[in-house]
Amino acid sequence: MYFAALLARTEDGWEASDTELDDVETLSDLTDLAQEASVDEDTVLVYIEQEDAWFGILRVDGEEDPRIYVSDASAAARSSYGEILLTDELLGREPGVEDEIAALEELVDLDGTEDGEPTGPTGPTAGATPSSSATTATTDTNATSDSDFDSDAVPAGPIGELGILADFGISEKDLLTLRTDALTEIADALGASEVLEAVR
Repeated sequence: MYFAALLARTEDGWEASDTELDDVETLSDLTDLAQEASVDEDTVLVYIEQEDAWFGILRVDGEEDPRIYVSDASAAARSSYGEILLTDELLGREPGVEDEIAALEELVDLDGTEDGEPTGPTGPTAGATPSSSATTATTDTNATSDSDFDSDAVPAGPIGELGILADFGISEKDLLTLRTDALTEIADALGASEVLEAVR
């Protein structure tokens, strides 16, 4: 179960609204959503939570690049909404690495052979050749697995900018201690509890 909320700072305090993510497919979409809610280019926070699994915060300040924090990257990676926040930059990957991995997987079969290659003995010399082929296939498969692990691994635990809410009184240590229903504690620190309750 997911919950998403948007908190926009104004001259009179914070305004809250629940947020539908059905039309959000990329980080740019989510950033645009936040900027549209901004008043005089002031701070907007988008909070996304998958119950008892992870939460993420996107912070937008005017036209500045968005800032992101995710409480558990490995859990978020299994979520379509989490993947929006887990950018290549956040994960320390080269841009486009996922596309390269997908292309590699299409070229190589599960046994490590390329499309069109024979996968077993075909003639009278089969006694010696299969052993060599099998060794090659195993090596290729292992190399592919190692590559996938190194390039596509998502770390467990928090990732992103720990100081994302420091100027609002939530230190890095405080942020790391937040678990389920983190939004309640965040709203308390912001002084936005009442406006948040109105939309929950």
